[in-house]
Amino acid sequence: MASTTTGIDSNDDFPITTILDYSHLYDYDEESSGMCRKSDVRQFAQHFTPPFYTIVFLLGFVGNILVVVIYALYKRLKNMTDVYLLNLAIADLLFLCTLPFWALDARFGWIFGNFVCKTVRGLYKINFFSCMLLLTCISIDRYIAIVKAVKARVSKQKIFLHSKLISLVVWVTAVLLSLPDFRYSSQNEGQQSCSTNYPGNILKVAGLAVQITVGFFLPFAVMLFCYSTIIWKLLQAKNFQKHRAIKLIGTVVSVFVLSQLPYNSMMIVKVMDAANITITDCETLKNVDIATEITQSVAFLHSCLNPFLYAFLGVRFRQDLLRIMKDIGCVGQRHLREASRPQQTIWKRSSVHSETDTTGTLSL
Repeated sequence: MASTTTGIDSNDDFPITTILDYSHLYDYDEESSGMCRKSDVRQFAQHFTPPFYTIVFLLGFVGNILVVVIYALYKRLKNMTDVYLLNLAIADLLFLCTLPFWALDARFGWIFGNFVCKTVRGLYKINFFSCMLLLTCISIDRYIAIVKAVKARVSKQKIFLHSKLISLVVWVTAVLLSLPDFRYSSQNEGQQSCSTNYPGNILKVAGLAVQITVGFFLPFAVMLFCYSTIIWKLLQAKNFQKHRAIKLIGTVVSVFVLSQLPYNSMMIVKVMDAANITITDCETLKNVDIATEITQSVAFLHSCLNPFLYAFLGVRFRQDLLRIMKDIGCVGQRHLREASRPQQTIWKRSSVHSETDTTGTLSL
């Protein structure tokens, strides 16, 4: 968790740490060192973070593992959407697997050693960046499939091949952006904490700025352009149901903004504090740390919701999910037959959409 353990003395170095860093929770003697005592922040994190991360992990793991199982058992990768959704589910799963480490870190301090510290922080960042970049790719995919429907139909095979290359580029980019965490992360001497300690404030601020840009502003800007253009296209169309599609688009964008904006706003506050030393009051610092803890946890909920926003709203995904439930005895044959009846989608006017189940999220 990105947080700032900041001295009250203006001559002190004002360090800024990166996401999921709990070193700020350790107590500092305000009288002997001029530092802000944060035992109450640590106490809050000990009680709030572990159960919240456990819930996020369990819900997100079940949803994303179902997506992977459905692709493995019932689907072949037939289009860009399939490629991106499978990669997104894998990235979410790997991202969620780092949360138990941070839950234990918040409760007991870092007890896993230096090597695991570097590995977990690096893997966390790889999957964080890949998730956000894949959400960006999904938005562009929808834009092409709906706004550029004729072009998408003509070059369908070429676009599908490109999607595999784009997914590879996403993962390589995420690895490159995560290299500083592999390089500078370590278990702090004298403390049971794992953090990324950049050499110098300029590099620290730059690293956090990249996180904010790639983790929020880039996907949000692409979503805003692509989905607003899609809505405009829907409003021009006739003879098909468009209101549900617009509602689904609004849900996707709203969930992203409501889950990510508060946390990234706190990150901007911390960048400004690191660059200009804007926060010097101890109580304000503690309130910022607690607010960051809460907003970060809310941001992680997006990994739980991704399977429902981007996969299970699709008719075929729902049918395949029911088939899995039937195979394990959770639903009967009658329910499966009812769900398998032909269902009309909002994209009747374009065969490319019925073939690709355009993103599985704009279907009825």
